Formats: sequence, C-alpha cells, structure tokens
Amino acid sequence: MLEHPVFLITLGLILLYGFLSKRLEASMLTAPMVFVTAGVALYFFLPSEVRTNIEAPWVKLVAELTLILVLFVDSSTLDLRELAKHRQLPVRLLLIGLPLTMIAGILLAVPLFPGENIWLIALMALILSPTDAALGLAVVTSERVPMKIRQTINVESGLNDGFALPPILVCLAVLSGTEHSTDGFSYWALFTVKQFVFGPLIGGAVGWIGGALVERTSQKGWMNETFQRLASLSIAVLAYAGAEALQGNGFIAAYFSGMMLGTKTHIFRERIHGFGESLSQVMVLLIFLVTGLIIVPIAYLYWDLNTWIYALLSLTVIRMIPVALSLIGTGLDRKTVTFIGWFGPRGIASVLYLLMAVIQLKLAGHERLFAVIALTVLLSIFLHGMTAVPFSKLFSSPEPATASKE
Repeated sequence: MLEHPVFLITLGLILLYGFLSKRLEASMLTAPMVFVTAGVALYFFLPSEVRTNIEAPWVKLVAELTLILVLFVDSSTLDLRELAKHRQLPVRLLLIGLPLTMIAGILLAVPLFPGENIWLIALMALILSPTDAALGLAVVTSERVPMKIRQTINVESGLNDGFALPPILVCLAVLSGTEHSTDGFSYWALFTVKQFVFGPLIGGAVGWIGGALVERTSQKGWMNETFQRLASLSIAVLAYAGAEALQGNGFIAAYFSGMMLGTKTHIFRERIHGFGESLSQVMVLLIFLVTGLIIVPIAYLYWDLNTWIYALLSLTVIRMIPVALSLIGTGLDRKTVTFIGWFGPRGIASVLYLLMAVIQLKLAGHERLFAVIALTVLLSIFLHGMTAVPFSKLFSSPEPATASKE
C-alpha cells in the first residue's frame, strides 16, 4: 500500500512545502490549501486506475486514525488550570451552541432542498456541525489571541466531534435500515449515556496511566527516547479502542487521553507530543490531498445554486448565530464573539463522517448530501485558512508568558 502513488505524492509534497514552511507561516497560504489544490490538479494527470475509490477501506481507516491523533495531540497542549478558570466558554459552546447549530442546519436545509429525505437532511447538518481547529492553526498557536480564547476553540473542536457522533449514527441506522434502526428511545438514550460516560473515563484513565508509566520507566532508564515518542500513537489508539469496546465514544476518549496525560516532566511530555504532532500532520495532509483528488472531482458535478447557498450559510449564519447566543452573559466583547463564531472550520471530522456515510449508504442516490459537505469543507479550507493569520492580528498584542516550563 505504501507504494501507492497517493502516499508517495503526499510525502513528496510534504518535503517541497517543508522547504518554505517557515516563510509561509505568517502568510495566508496554508498547507491544507496547497494539498487540496494539488489533489484537484493531480486528478487531471493521474490515470484512472491510480485514483483511489472513495469507498476503498484504507481511506476511512486513515481518516479515522488521523482524527484520533489530532484530538490526542491538541488536548495534550491544554493548560488544565487555565481551562478550569474559563471552562464556562467551551461548556456553553458544546451544550448550547452545538445543538443550536445542528437545529439551525436542519431548519435552513429543508427549504433549500425540497423533497429530500428529512433524515438525510439531518445527517448532512450533523456531519457539518463539528469544527476543526487545525484549519485555522494560526488561531490556536498565535500568542496575540488570548489564552482563554485559544483553549476555548481547542476544546470545542476537540469534543464536538464526539458529541455529534451519536445522532449521526442514529441517522445512519434509520437511512440504512440496520438492526438498530427500529430500536426505541431507551436503547439510543442508553447508548448516548455510554458514549459520554465511558469515553471520558476510559480515555482519561489510559492517558493518565500511560503517561505516568512513560515517565516512571524513562526516569529509571528503562525506556529510550524512540519509544517515549512512539507512546503518543499507542496511548491515543488504545484509549479509542478501549472506549469503543464498551460502547463509549472513542474520539472523546482520544481527546481525554491527551488532556489527562500523566506525564508531568516537560522533556518526556514534549517527546510524546512532538512525535504525535508530526505524525498527525502527515496524515492530515494526506487526507486533504485525498479530498482534492477523490472527493472534489465527484462532488463538483452537483454544486448547484442551493448547494452554494447552504455551504456559505453553514460557515456563517448556521455557525455564528448559535455561538453568539450561547455566549450571551459571558462578558466577551462583540469582536471576540465574532472571532470565535467565525473560526468554526469544517475539516477532518466532517470528511471522516462523510466517508462513514458513503460506505454505509453508498454514494448512488446520496450525491446531494455528498456535494454539500464536500463544498463546505473545501470553502472552509480556503476561507478559514486565509483569514487565520490576519484575523489573529486583530487582538492588540501578544500575551506575556504565564508559566514556566517544568
């Protein structure tokens, strides 16, 4: 599989982009923009037998593993003491803003896509509700953006993937007529409770125990640097698998495993985080290349006026108004509320859930669903990518360092 041209092209592009990566950090050109554009361009040059089928098993596997690693890496950078002080912001976004976004997405889609199955409309809106902080990386790394805002966007994007999954699975069960499609409220209520209880518990436990063992064995001289770095992949995937085995939410578990990572010594934590970040970046760029190479060429045939309208609404009204409503009473000024509302990019999670839907429902007959999600993600890659750096500069000045590294 590693000889597949898609993998080789991705690695070649990573090297070429890497030569200029430092110079491009302060520009409006991002790596996802380059890779999705390269994917679209390669579509016209690669022979048809080389273009991977969207239903190929490895595509979903890579997307799933990518999301697991991204969630682990993002959460491992959180300052838990700082997060505890400002916890009401992500809590409001997740418990008020996200449901309102889902509802608004469904309500605005109904008149735009008359005659479509309501469950299919709901599935589309739900798939487009999770956000992806990686597409606006400058926002969560810029010292100009206040720490509480960066961490709010990080936590929201890390957990809303998992929050959106249970209702997505309900829609898929109904549309595909699987064995659970006729199960009653009690089944799905219990399933949802398990998702949100076992996910955090198992993920937090795996992260804490795994990190503590890495630190303990490293301090004793038993574990070398290579395996300290490899622990990131092991901890993230074990947390995901452990939660899924008990019907917990694996993506929430992956996020909590990074958040509760039991490694306190900076050098060991940095090694775990550094390798996970590098590996996840490779896989993220592979997914964006695949998006341009496979998803966009299929979807663009179905981009009519209503598809464009809904995609733009999804990135603006459907996202920003619920965010504004959820943050009423927090004392944030209008600029900050607008900033948080705008930086709700759609990325890896939406692509993964789209692939899940295509594999379970098949593409034929669901082209409109496919096209709307693909266009929204594509627009997000460019619009959020281009605005991340300039919009981050709207905040007055870099924040001073608040804590020293251990």
